[in-house]
Amino acid sequence: MTTARGLFVSFEGGEGAGKSTQIRLLADNLRAKGHTVITTREPGGSPGAEALRHVLLSGAAEAFGVRMEALLFAAARADHLDCVIRPALARGDIVLCDRFVDSSRVYQGVTGNIEPPLMAALERVSIGTTMPDVTLVLDLPADVGLQRARRRAGEEAATAAPDRFEKEKLEIHEKRRQGFLDIASREPERCRVIDASLDQGRIASDILSEVVEVIARKATTGADGGQAARP
Repeated sequence: MTTARGLFVSFEGGEGAGKSTQIRLLADNLRAKGHTVITTREPGGSPGAEALRHVLLSGAAEAFGVRMEALLFAAARADHLDCVIRPALARGDIVLCDRFVDSSRVYQGVTGNIEPPLMAALERVSIGTTMPDVTLVLDLPADVGLQRARRRAGEEAATAAPDRFEKEKLEIHEKRRQGFLDIASREPERCRVIDASLDQGRIASDILSEVVEVIARKATTGADGGQAARP
């Protein structure tokens, strides 16, 4: 089952908020309802962007400064959009993306202190007018999220080290949490705040309800000039 233009859902939040798990659960739930679902991530999602992901998360670009990191994120996003997201939306698929432009707004803008005109220019060049239909902000106290992220890394590999962003100080992570909440407050039509401190099943249920509501609204309004998917 597809929509005329598809549906673009982004997941945002701090480290350890559970985005990857909830994307998988939402994809399973939507597929069970007959929807065609594509899951992807940022930085990454396309061959070119995945190459840049390694550079960014390994910290290899850190020495060049936050502006260079922002440029690399923007380049990765542009490639990801052209190769994966826009073609999927054109087919009418539902795209679930682990991070998108709001992460740049928070990580490079809020805590990277990049001046707003530069951030706006990078956003304009990298995404044009392609924004998510709905953004789910998984909200969790920063200390809890970091504990989860470090526990996950330990489970995945005994020698795993925190990535470029996980290793930063707690106050920076808490500032990012507030950055995401500020975006959600400024853009309530697009953003939904999800309490990520609840149990996994309850979070998944809350997320599914939000996305089904958006699908139903598209069906009712005939968004994008065509027949939208049924919830």
